[in-house]
Amino acid sequence: MTLPQVVIVGRPNVGKSSLFNWLAGRRLAIVDDVAGITRDRMTCEIEHEGRCFELIDTGGIGIHDADNLSEEIEHQISVALHQADVLVFVVDVRSGLAPLDEQVARRVRMIGKPVVLVANKADAEKHDLQADEFYRLGCGDMVRVSSLQNRNKRELLEAIRDVLPERAAAAGEEAQMKLAIVGRRNVGKSTFINTLLSEQRMIVSEVPGTTRDSVDVRFVMDGQTFLAIDTPGVRRRKSVRENVEFYGLHRAQRSIRRADVVLAFFDASQRIGQVDKQLCSYIDQNYKPCIFVVNKWDLMVQHMPTERWADYLRDTFPSLWHAPIAFITGMTGKNIKKLINHAQMLFHQSRQRIGTGPLNRLVRRALEHHPPPLYRQRRPKIYFATQVRSQPPTIVLKCNEPKAISPSYRRYLLGVFRDQLEFGEVPIRLFFEKRTSSDPQDEVAGD
Repeated sequence: MTLPQVVIVGRPNVGKSSLFNWLAGRRLAIVDDVAGITRDRMTCEIEHEGRCFELIDTGGIGIHDADNLSEEIEHQISVALHQADVLVFVVDVRSGLAPLDEQVARRVRMIGKPVVLVANKADAEKHDLQADEFYRLGCGDMVRVSSLQNRNKRELLEAIRDVLPERAAAAGEEAQMKLAIVGRRNVGKSTFINTLLSEQRMIVSEVPGTTRDSVDVRFVMDGQTFLAIDTPGVRRRKSVRENVEFYGLHRAQRSIRRADVVLAFFDASQRIGQVDKQLCSYIDQNYKPCIFVVNKWDLMVQHMPTERWADYLRDTFPSLWHAPIAFITGMTGKNIKKLINHAQMLFHQSRQRIGTGPLNRLVRRALEHHPPPLYRQRRPKIYFATQVRSQPPTIVLKCNEPKAISPSYRRYLLGVFRDQLEFGEVPIRLFFEKRTSSDPQDEVAGD
């Protein structure tokens, strides 16, 4: 069942994104004193007293974008207004009633949908009387709030709940897999999202840095619901000078942490750069299943074999040699469904569990085939192994001396697990711990 959509609207700099983060209970949208930060539609599921809805943040109505994207931002706002079930019209108590507020009010009234008028930045009761002038907008009752001072949040949620359509009683369908789409600027991430959804969900432009927030987008494929997280294009660290870019970098990293599978995008016509290496290093450090996605392959298919690009990736990222590689054209949708299906396979691999018995039999065979090298004239002993968690698959091996297990032998065991278990294309975490008296005393192998 589709959740009702509650859309936050208003002129620039009235605190829409702050209100969105406040209701969501976490910092999702970028908040900055500079007008026009929000461009794409930000979404978040909200539950209040058993009723669920999708909260949507939009760009400021009437913004003149510095990158000449005003028309694209207006399109995103118009789509949100058209699809809305409830409108949360935000005004600024401190700056008072502005001509642009009246323009927004006329537009809101013409739509004819339930409206909750929110007088934001009413930090204390002394500001409440100042808000009375907004009744002139003709948008009904008003809720005076302060996202900064955490004032009247419950009252606002109840006002939204009272005008929600009845289908809000059911929770939304849980996404089966979260996909983070990361990469440097202009590699085609937002175009990929739009093709995936068959609609202009994300603003696409030749202007670098068009996407500024990490935007969650639900989509359905073959009857299954997935969540795609479009992230801002990342610049080299020394080039991150503005707050917007600083937050964008951290949002890309947070999206990697949130994801079940990461799609690392590359432009087929560009060489791998320092930003790509930083992102892949972060993916590796967080043990996230990853697919290398070589986009815009239509530009290179006549000039370079796929094997050459694949070798280029393998040589550049040896620690991610297990990651599969996909060649797609995001603009036309070529190979996109295969990519999503492969991502699903990685998602299932990362959730696999192997029983202690089969795992220890595999370890015994590995030790017999290739015993660990001597350490201080003695052969290290591995007593038993167990998988302690999934996502990522995490295996603990109990031994007599963890530091006696050399890095090369750890890589050997990792290769055995990857070849013989259902973890062929996902990261595996290995921990070597000293056996204690409370551990099982059966020995897998050793002298």
